[in-house]
Amino acid sequence: MPHPVITPQDARLMAKILDRPDFARWAARARATGGCAQPIFLTGTVDHVHTGTGEVLHHYSTDTEPDGALPVACKTRRATRCPACAEVYRADTYQLIRAGLAGGKGVPETVTAHPAAFVTLTAPSFGPVHARRERSGGRVERCHPRRDAKPCPHGVVASCGARHDRDDPKLGEPLCPDCYDYAGSVLFNALAPELWRRFTLALRRYLAKCAGLTQKELRETLAVSFAKVAEYQRRGVVHFHAVIRFDGPAGPSTPPPGWADVQLLDDAVRHAAAAVSVTTPAAPGIPARSLTWGAQVDVRRITSSGALTQEAVAGYVAKYATKAAECVGTLDRRLRPTDDLDKLPITPHARRLIRECLRLGALEQFAELRLVQWAHMLGFRGHFSTKSRRYSTTLGALRAARIAYVRAQFPGWQPPDDQGPELITAIGEWRFHSQGLTRGEALVTAALTGKPLPPPASTDRRTAA
Repeated sequence: MPHPVITPQDARLMAKILDRPDFARWAARARATGGCAQPIFLTGTVDHVHTGTGEVLHHYSTDTEPDGALPVACKTRRATRCPACAEVYRADTYQLIRAGLAGGKGVPETVTAHPAAFVTLTAPSFGPVHARRERSGGRVERCHPRRDAKPCPHGVVASCGARHDRDDPKLGEPLCPDCYDYAGSVLFNALAPELWRRFTLALRRYLAKCAGLTQKELRETLAVSFAKVAEYQRRGVVHFHAVIRFDGPAGPSTPPPGWADVQLLDDAVRHAAAAVSVTTPAAPGIPARSLTWGAQVDVRRITSSGALTQEAVAGYVAKYATKAAECVGTLDRRLRPTDDLDKLPITPHARRLIRECLRLGALEQFAELRLVQWAHMLGFRGHFSTKSRRYSTTLGALRAARIAYVRAQFPGWQPPDDQGPELITAIGEWRFHSQGLTRGEALVTAALTGKPLPPPASTDRRTAA
């Protein structure tokens, strides 16, 4: 990432931070947050009390901290909000995915011999959009070259002969916005988690049928483990990338039966993707519709070497774990009641998708989909990354290991030798103070930690009311 341009005003702001009498402690706290761009500042106290005598053995107060508040990393996964915390989340996701393919983090290395595939499930078409298509040799195809295309009812010819660049803002935009099925796009996003759930059920039913087993007998013979991540396409709909693996009944520590191979996994995925659907609610003027996965279903075998290695898959999945709908040109926050939709810095396509969320969300029939609350996500309200219980380690376990490591490096206060931890109770009282950094604080923090600098608009301290 290029180094930010330091203006004379920025230099003056940085000088004020560097001239602080408590700069050494301020810098130590900035490093402790890992270069977080939106740290949460807390005020409060912690008392370590002897449970038998009630004696206060140690007292901590944020009054001794710079500015009287303790900064804590925001721990967001969104790279647009905090690149530093998002990088930690990305690295954790990488380790989680890789452990389920190559072993480690409590997963035996024998898991590499288990059949595994990288699966992509796409959304159906809701109307032609500007797209970039590349051949295997790298040649870029024309977008929608149609010589005999006729104008649509709105007078637009659904044809585009351009070869779009990767960063062309037209990518994902409908050729005719008035013909585009915005309602279908929004409802697919809202119901994609349910469609995925039905896909996993259909997958197991197909495996049981092929093996001539009941569902109970299948669970006693074969376990299907997975980890998936949602990715937004430029047109504003999500599709899922998933790692699906066959295990024995006890999980990754046991091999699957011999009949459960990669070819069976491929067949089961394609069958399940084509077999499931979800029906949307009906409302006055809005008939119910059946939503399915798109026709493009990709299943590729994961190997230890070759074009699709375990590390490559883990890196690909982890990359999308820190992204949301930003590629569509929408917001990375919820809509506020005071927001003027026409004045928000979003693309026209994203604005129409958000407007459709608000329109459908106001109807009683769609209340359960919570489209209004998730309008900034274009209707999608599911978790971006999920996994089955026994796929590999958990994000919580990775965070706990990191916390334990940091505590070992900086032990802090320790109880006296004659008073073990079991005799001491920690009593804390914390209150929210503010969040974010000033421009000068953000510049100095980036210089101290080597982390990317957030946009200027996101570096204004927001104090509590």
